[in-house]
Amino acid sequence: MKNIHPEFAYQSRELGIQIEDTLGDPPDRKNYAKVVKSLLGEYASGSGIDDVNFLSFALVDHLNFSDPAGILAQCAQYDGGDAAKIMKMVSCNDAAAKEALSSVFTSNPELARKAVITAFLFKNHNRWTDEDNSLESLQRDEDNEDDQDEDQLDAGHDIEHLFDTRGDENA
Repeated sequence: MKNIHPEFAYQSRELGIQIEDTLGDPPDRKNYAKVVKSLLGEYASGSGIDDVNFLSFALVDHLNFSDPAGILAQCAQYDGGDAAKIMKMVSCNDAAAKEALSSVFTSNPELARKAVITAFLFKNHNRWTDEDNSLESLQRDEDNEDDQDEDQLDAGHDIEHLFDTRGDENA
């Protein structure tokens, strides 16, 4: 499993929540399709929102990834990656999605790169691991430490080193 930049993990989780919220309960596929179509139209016309999750939401169902290992290698950096390299590793099976991705890549390549990687991570969640920084995880790590605290002494432990052997000479 490959660790990725925490922001990509966050964006991927948020994309899943956004999809679930849009689908609703029970899932309304017609409404979902309308939202995706609307977003694709906005991005294709060049007036889309400058937001990684909105763009990845619009594209996620239409992207095909030709080099999954190459995309995973690009997940280490959230800012400053190679957008052109990412764009060579992805294609769209829908004309509106292809036009939207092309338009965003031309105007804001970094946004396109982040959205493609976020969509890839969402669709391939079994290829990566998210670093767990939750309080529960940190507590487990702390509980599992083998190091003994200096202030804790075992019965019969030599404690002479704890006392000042020079006495009043320190004054």
